[in-house]
Amino acid sequence: MSADAEIPEGFTRHNRPSGLTQPWEPIYAARREEAFSLGLYAAQAHVNSRGFVHGGLLCALADNAMGLSCAYQIEGCSGLLTVNISMDYLGSGQLGDWIEVRAQPRQLGKSLCFAEASVYADNHLCATARAVFKLLPIPADKGAKT
Repeated sequence: MSADAEIPEGFTRHNRPSGLTQPWEPIYAARREEAFSLGLYAAQAHVNSRGFVHGGLLCALADNAMGLSCAYQIEGCSGLLTVNISMDYLGSGQLGDWIEVRAQPRQLGKSLCFAEASVYADNHLCATARAVFKLLPIPADKGAKT
């Protein structure tokens, strides 16, 4: 990210880093009612040998954003596991582009959740995603008392 690049309004540093996403930092997040977004400025660590933002990175960010969009809507959610994810790549991002994943839950069930996301590179749609997540059971020591 160049020193003069501005983070879009509503985004703050993502507060759920992982070993996978650590090399991609800084990652930013925005939470709006039922939607959740992740974004970053495409840097050298995000692109493939042709200078395009790597599809695997887009898929990992979409997976993360869709899961969190569901988790934030479920009271007492102890976690979600990805059951299925599909991506349709419609374009590409380039070095320096603002990459943003806009995710929202579509159906929240008792054991499965469904979500969708749109992925943008500088506000141009470059991919769409859909995923199914399994709700993790609340551990016995933290659940209802018997």
